[in-house]
Amino acid sequence: MKSSWWKILAVILLIYTIMGGFLISVPRLTIVNETIRALYFHVPMWFGMVMMFLVSTVYAIQYLRKPTTDLDIASAEFANVGLVFGLLGIFTGMIWANYTWGSPWHGDPKQNGAAIALLVYLAYFVLRASLENQEQRARLSSVYNIFAFATMIPLIFIIPRMTSSMHPGSGGNPGFNMYDLDNNMRLVFYPAVAGWILLGVWIATVRVRLRKAEEKILDLEYEKNK
Repeated sequence: MKSSWWKILAVILLIYTIMGGFLISVPRLTIVNETIRALYFHVPMWFGMVMMFLVSTVYAIQYLRKPTTDLDIASAEFANVGLVFGLLGIFTGMIWANYTWGSPWHGDPKQNGAAIALLVYLAYFVLRASLENQEQRARLSSVYNIFAFATMIPLIFIIPRMTSSMHPGSGGNPGFNMYDLDNNMRLVFYPAVAGWILLGVWIATVRVRLRKAEEKILDLEYEKNK
């Protein structure tokens, strides 16, 4: 029970996020209006994605320093969950854009940057799937993982800020700081970020345990057939 407190916290935070996200009052801002509630789901997905990819990269660096199968598995599974969060971020953003911009995809710099970043990570999984040698796959994918994370940061956080964007803060849309200054939204937004990140960690750790169990079964079958 002691080791499960953060899982219970994740469930509580997400229930609170869903209920508060739809029931707690929000500011009536020009253009976004009620769609501002998407902030509780869209933005935390990106926070969750970045956190999962960061953890995956840390495991990749650790693998290169001291190669073990467990580190490779952890790196791959956190990247898996990060990709899912990224796709959810894209889809929730498209839904929000459809109601505020008039269509799901405008070729906005942040949309394009996010799409390219996810394609870079999709290539990571293609690389892993294309190599049969386990040691070679782990080593090359760890190097590529570091490259992918280093590429994602400017694509999402730097380059879009250097160009005109329809995202909040540009093109007539209110800036994110205006949302953040609203006390009601702050009460939901920060727990939402924490809740989605904890859920991502939870899913990743479950997947890691499953992969380790699969590896043990394969090793036992190999020993049995020798």
